[in-house]
Amino acid sequence: MTDAVGSIDTPDAQDEVPEKKARKGGKRAKKGPLKRLATFYRQIIAELRKVVWPSRNQLTSYTTVVIFFVTIMIALVTVIDYGLNHAAKYVFG
Repeated sequence: MTDAVGSIDTPDAQDEVPEKKARKGGKRAKKGPLKRLATFYRQIIAELRKVVWPSRNQLTSYTTVVIFFVTIMIALVTVIDYGLNHAAKYVFG
C-alpha cells in the first residue's frame, strides 16, 4: 500500500536538506587565550557602562530599608523560636 504524496511517513525530495559540517571552534578557536581574556574584560566594562547606578540618596535609602527589614525579620524569628522552645518544654516536660 502506498502513502499519499507529501505524507509524514514518506517525505518529499525537496524537503530533505543536506546537512552542513559543523565547524570546529568557530571564531573563538582563532584567538589565543590572552585575546579571549581581553575580550571578556572589554565586554564586562561595556556591560557595566550600561548599568544605571543609584545616587547617594537612593543608596542610603535602600540601605536603611534593608537594615530595617532584616532587623524586623530577626525579631520575628526570635519570637517564633522562643515560643516554639517554650511549647516544646511544656509538651515534653
